[in-house]
Amino acid sequence: MPIRNFSIIAHIDHGKSTLADRLLQATKAVSERDAKAQLLDSMELERERGITIKASAVTVHHSFGGEDYELNFIDTPGHVDFTYEVSRALTACEGALLIVDSTQGVEAQTVANAYLAIENDLELIPVVNKIDLPSANPEKVAMEIEQILGLPSENCIYCSAKTGEGIQQLLDIICEKLPPPREAVVKETRALIFDSHYDDYRGVVVYFRVFDGSLSKGDKILMMGTDRTFTITELGRYTPTPVQARTIGTAEVGYMVAAIKTLQDVRIGDTITIAAHPAKDALPGYEEPKQMVFCDFYPASNESGSKKTEFETLREAVEKLRLNDSSFTFEAQHSEALGFGFRCGFLGLLHMEIVQERLEREGGAEIIQTAPTVNYKIELTDGSVLDIHNPADLPDPSQIQNICEPIVKVEIICPDESIGDLMRLCEGRRGIFKAQKFVSEGRQLLDYELPLAEIIYDFYDKLKSITRGYGTMDYEITEFRADNLVKVSILVNGAPVEALSLICHREKAEQRTRGMLLKLRKQIDRHQFEIALQAAIGGKIIARETVKSFRKNVTAKCYGGDITRKRKLLEKQKKGKRRMKAIGNVHIPQSAFLAILEQGE
Repeated sequence: MPIRNFSIIAHIDHGKSTLADRLLQATKAVSERDAKAQLLDSMELERERGITIKASAVTVHHSFGGEDYELNFIDTPGHVDFTYEVSRALTACEGALLIVDSTQGVEAQTVANAYLAIENDLELIPVVNKIDLPSANPEKVAMEIEQILGLPSENCIYCSAKTGEGIQQLLDIICEKLPPPREAVVKETRALIFDSHYDDYRGVVVYFRVFDGSLSKGDKILMMGTDRTFTITELGRYTPTPVQARTIGTAEVGYMVAAIKTLQDVRIGDTITIAAHPAKDALPGYEEPKQMVFCDFYPASNESGSKKTEFETLREAVEKLRLNDSSFTFEAQHSEALGFGFRCGFLGLLHMEIVQERLEREGGAEIIQTAPTVNYKIELTDGSVLDIHNPADLPDPSQIQNICEPIVKVEIICPDESIGDLMRLCEGRRGIFKAQKFVSEGRQLLDYELPLAEIIYDFYDKLKSITRGYGTMDYEITEFRADNLVKVSILVNGAPVEALSLICHREKAEQRTRGMLLKLRKQIDRHQFEIALQAAIGGKIIARETVKSFRKNVTAKCYGGDITRKRKLLEKQKKGKRRMKAIGNVHIPQSAFLAILEQGE
């Protein structure tokens, strides 16, 4: 039986999941009665937000030219933060459907995903979707695809995933145009792991694509990356309901259960082989996802409950989620102000938001989240390079040669009338203009180089606001570059508070910290002595706010008499305040940290 393996890639909200639903119905994999919107988006969060977070692999059958074809397709996420999911899926395929909305045209993530597919030598089929809408302009969008991506406009398939128009033609083109899988090149079995998820009853469920040989139920397998062996207890395919199988052969996609209970035993991109006759070389996988945004998660309360503490609940939720999402990292952390928590690494801001929501919903944890930071490379005077993502870990300034920050190449597609405001936004964020290209009538593409630290706070929100929702962006890390970066410490009553320290550009340090100190001043309760809130670079104070002291009227008991009696009491009060300031502790409430963190500093 001929096999075709392909992915569905697109920008957010261009109709990937709806098209996947329609393909399932057209191939009779799902009956009319069982059909529902976003069938492959099983997570509650995916349905609520209307986005795809996890890739889903499905096997269906289609008759073309008198033959029955087996089609294995993967519905992938569209947001820039989930590019790692897309790259995984593309490694297991020979072709891809590039979906473009006929009302919106080519967007920033469309371009990024297309180039990702081209780098993997995949055959691309451009699909112009949503042609049933009154504002659709499929011919114009087809010309955009040709102009920007170099794919001939006459090769575009016009369809509507909502009404089903053009779906049969698309299925025929998939069978006709996409290349068949390559033949096995070695005798030994080799299968690539492209995804996994955790099941409470069965352990880790592994999704794989067989490149050489075959896997059968009962086989003793070896994970080449971790050097661990397991016995397959269940093997099957998703159609889209799980259907068990005895054997999965060359070029086929499936899932397996092998009583794998711990995370360390499954690594995305690893190669599965038979333990008795192992392959000599592993399959060329893909790079491990690199975490670029970091923040701390602390339990909202560190008090002990009736059964377990909030920290234990958070730890269990984090460990369980790590089984389902291999792209985020965590390590234990302790803060004087917030107690025990975890330092977590993410691929981007949306990824961070999704992980936080999943921890709260699926793990039942209540979370306090610190402000996001990025990964910095520190060049030391002895020639070594240090990776840090927490300002508190910065070494002594005398040992630092340079602080290098991640630089991203940002592609923004926007309406003509927004270009001036967007350029001002980028220039204000230390952006370097690279290029401006014509996309279509009324739309342009801007190329900028920006520090990642400048876009992780509110850059995307401001972009959407300036372009009234029509602007889209995609970014990729290009290099680490040295700049005039400094660590700014926040001092409360002369004592540094590490939880609030940050790394930023020297020119922006004063502006950033003044806002922080103003918020901090409003949140800290007044004491009987004056509290100085300061921002310092090394030994130099760059900003200061003061929390005024309470004034206790010690002369109230004096009803008259000599003025020297009052002076004596006031002098005694002054000495007492001086002593209190020297030995007194300032209590910083959690609300003060939250007020700063909610505003992204």
